[in-house]
Amino acid sequence: MRSSNGGLVYSTETGRMCPTCRQPVAQCTCKTAASAAPVGDGNVRVSLQSKGRGGKSVTLVKGVALDPMALAVLGKQLRTACGAGGTVKDGVIEVQGDHCDTILQALAKLGHRAKRAGG
Repeated sequence: MRSSNGGLVYSTETGRMCPTCRQPVAQCTCKTAASAAPVGDGNVRVSLQSKGRGGKSVTLVKGVALDPMALAVLGKQLRTACGAGGTVKDGVIEVQGDHCDTILQALAKLGHRAKRAGG
């Protein structure tokens, strides 16, 4: 009998099993369904943050409703427009430096309705 916090993990017939959907890992659709859903809420907010970063400022872009691959491409475009480095973490685009105005203009050109947030 299966307990509520455990379940079938391996089957000699099919190999490893997904704990969420209880399908063989090769046929599991949990990961693709989770990655296909957009992370943001559609309200694009651009803000500046320097807290906890050793005094260095970072421009954050939050709320973009794109899948992870498209978000990475948008992050690359914004970093190129600013001439700065950065990354995409947990659905948030981080660009090194104070580039709020440049990013707002770039997002407007790309068809996103963005607004300045915080201060």
